Amino acid sequence: MATRALTLRTAGARDIGAVDALMADAFDPAYGEAWTRNQCLGVLALPGVSLLLAEMDDEPAGFAMTRRIADESELLLLAVSRAHRGRGVGGALLRAAIAEARGAGCGKLHLEVRSGNPAARLYADHGFAKVGERRGYYRGVGGDLHDAHTYSLALDRTY
Repeated sequence: MATRALTLRTAGARDIGAVDALMADAFDPAYGEAWTRNQCLGVLALPGVSLLLAEMDDEPAGFAMTRRIADESELLLLAVSRAHRGRGVGGALLRAAIAEARGAGCGKLHLEVRSGNPAARLYADHGFAKVGERRGYYRGVGGDLHDAHTYSLALDRTY
């Protein structure tokens, strides 16, 4: 099996088509986690927001969107296409988000994830600790409510 080249690059509004396609593939609509194109574009225009696109052999494989405010950062979205899961894309994006937050002088990186989302294991493996819960935060297409778990990573620790 040939080794595939993974690259990460800074992205922006010009990449919204790839972001849309990745969200449509990665996020199950039953949980209501994906953002709309307009939500993404609106957030990208804010100060302190960055978008990182992962490509595997020049094909979009995933992305991470973060926001820095004062001395803290938040991972807003992280998505990996189904075809590229299990190949280190999510871990590479998460490590890059952690490094970016550290480099910006942030003391903590926060995120939230739906209860039962297998990505929680990735976050725990990178040192994130659960710090809270929002009951019924996500509303799926059928109206079902799903809890959100909030996590935090102190950036003075190395993983």
